[in-house]
Amino acid sequence: MLRIEAHQNYTVRLRLNGRECFGEAEPRMQLADFLRHVLHAPGTHVGCEHGVCGACTVLLDGVPARSCLTLAVQADGCSVETVEGLAKENALNGLQQSFARHGALQCGFCTPGILMSATRFLEEFPSPSEAQVRDMLSGHICRCTGYLSIVDAILSYARARHDPAQISRSP
Repeated sequence: MLRIEAHQNYTVRLRLNGRECFGEAEPRMQLADFLRHVLHAPGTHVGCEHGVCGACTVLLDGVPARSCLTLAVQADGCSVETVEGLAKENALNGLQQSFARHGALQCGFCTPGILMSATRFLEEFPSPSEAQVRDMLSGHICRCTGYLSIVDAILSYARARHDPAQISRSP
């Protein structure tokens, strides 16, 4: 177990989007701040700082986690996936493309957290129902939409993975 001294910085080593990274963190530094300000991965947004809004959601060892409630030192030795890791070779992945096609981005502040939760959700539920998608989204607050475009984007992407001909179709 890591013993934490109040006035000492710690070297935190983790795998960020498949790349080994490290940086110094104060004992009480949020993982979100560590990602944004130390590792220069600004895609993770901090909204409420109470774990309610979901904007800061990242995948910590493959599990959605609120990076505003997780200390950087708790992620030492872990794998962290952020929205920056979804795009490959400067191209948006299919879920991101579906969000763009369906106008699910709006202001974009909550989008990184929703994308990370949806990524894990779709691994677990590859053919979800609308009710399942809405239930997953209940952990996210989006002040710009009524969630319809987000639900449509996720369902459309899930269907398209089973029928690639749907990828090129408009909503």
